[in-house]
Amino acid sequence: MSFGGEGEDAMRYWLMKSEPDVFSIQDLERKGREPWDGVRNYQARNFMRDDMRPGDGVLFYHSNAKPPGVAGLARVCSEAYPDPTAWDPKSPYYDPRSTPERPVWVMVDVEHVRTFPRLITREELAAAPALASMMVLRRGMRLSIQPVTQREFEEVCALVGS
Repeated sequence: MSFGGEGEDAMRYWLMKSEPDVFSIQDLERKGREPWDGVRNYQARNFMRDDMRPGDGVLFYHSNAKPPGVAGLARVCSEAYPDPTAWDPKSPYYDPRSTPERPVWVMVDVEHVRTFPRLITREELAAAPALASMMVLRRGMRLSIQPVTQREFEEVCALVGS
């Protein structure tokens, strides 16, 4: 699976968490492409705004699931842009501090690449020595968007035979 390049413009790799009962890899597969909205953590927002670029690889992680784990691959397919759910008082992601003139929150679009034939569980990730430094394996790590290295990305794909 080729996502990367080299140098300053090299593609990056991410782990993006979603609860499968809210939005799953199967939902993304059905839709093909979808905005990644509702991120309300400044560090995750900054990753999207400052670091994500079209073409970046994504490990799609099912969180708050039994068991949690990587369910497939996606690709970032847009630059970051303002998240309009922050302006909608009926949205669970509403933030009165954010306005169309001064947006606080951003989102990117992601597209489906592959649904894995099986979930790569958190326990499998933790058992792989090459993945020992992954942020998702740190105790208490709740960040919904996390950078991963190219090597970590490739190792996860190897666990499922990609």
